[in-house]
Parts: sequence; C-alpha cells; structure tokens
Amino acid sequence: MLVKNDRQKQKELTKNAILKVAEEIVLQEGWQAVSIRKIAEAIGYSLPVVYNHFESKDAIQEEFVKNGFNMLATAMQSTKEKYAAPEQQLTQMAVTYFDFAFQNSAYYKMMFGLGIPSCQKAREIEEIGNFSSIVIATISNLMVQDDEQRKLLKFHTLWSILHGLTSISMVNLTAAPDEMQQHILLDAVQGFIKNINR
Repeated sequence: MLVKNDRQKQKELTKNAILKVAEEIVLQEGWQAVSIRKIAEAIGYSLPVVYNHFESKDAIQEEFVKNGFNMLATAMQSTKEKYAAPEQQLTQMAVTYFDFAFQNSAYYKMMFGLGIPSCQKAREIEEIGNFSSIVIATISNLMVQDDEQRKLLKFHTLWSILHGLTSISMVNLTAAPDEMQQHILLDAVQGFIKNINR
C-alpha cells in the first residue's frame, strides 16, 4: 500500500511539474510556444514520461481549463458569500472575475484561448458548469420573472461583458488593471444590473 501511495504521489508531482512548466512557457512566450518536447526538456524528463501524463498539447490545455474554472468558481462563490444583496454580490463577483484574470493570466489565457466556451463544452467540463451555475444563481436573484431562457441570455450577456473588458485590458496592459479599467468594469456591471429586467 505504501509503494502504491508513493507512486501516486510521484505521479501527481510529475503532473504538477508539467503544468508549472507549461504555465511558465505561456507567460513568457505564449500558448503557441508550448510543446511536449519543450516541456520534457525543461523538467528533464523523456518525452514518453510527459506523454504518459498528457497525450497531447490539447490535453494540457484541457487540464488548465478545468483547474482554471475550478479556481474561478471557488473565488466567485467565496465573494458571493460575503454579501447579502444580489446587486452587491454580482458587482463584487465581477470585480473578482477581473482580478482573477490578472492574478492568473496564464490560466485565463488558456481557459479562453478560443473565446468563451460553447454550451456543449460547458456540459462536457464540469468545472465550467460550476462557474456558470454560481453566476446564473446570482442573476436569478435579481430577476423578476423566473424565465430560464432569459436567465441564460443574461448570463451570456454578463459573461461577454466581463470577458470583453478583461481581454481589452489584457491587450493594453502588462500589469494589473488601473483605476480607469476598474471604473469601466463597475460602470458596465451596474448598467447590466439596472437593465436586467428589461
């Protein structure tokens, strides 16, 4: 049993080392520079060892998507629990989303490398679904009518606002967003809340 636990622990350590190197490459050179060969060389393992953990570059990206959305959902839920009023919850969750993107830029870039994930992808990857559920539940608390289609529409509208503002800020900035970007974010979210029942 002890040998099995040691093997499992070593497997986790190797997997984490692979992801850490991939993250460093993304931060320094961008996602296009990531390759299984480059990762293997950086951590001093043979190609088969890396392939034993991830069969392709796409599999590494999917792991980042899962981990990233899990981290984001946890941060959003934690923020939501700090406030009682749905307006405050949604506003502060938007700020949390923005902060998450800049504090975890490698993850964010890989999570959204191809834009906002489709509904099909959200159904396939549990972590995306968890994030979506937290935001939709908060939006529901602000809506007068209990209309599922409208909730989904409003969720995708809010997510588009958040992702769009974050992406624009990431392109224009190398560091964390400045005060102006924060004001733009809050203005957009407050406008969204004001018009949520229209």
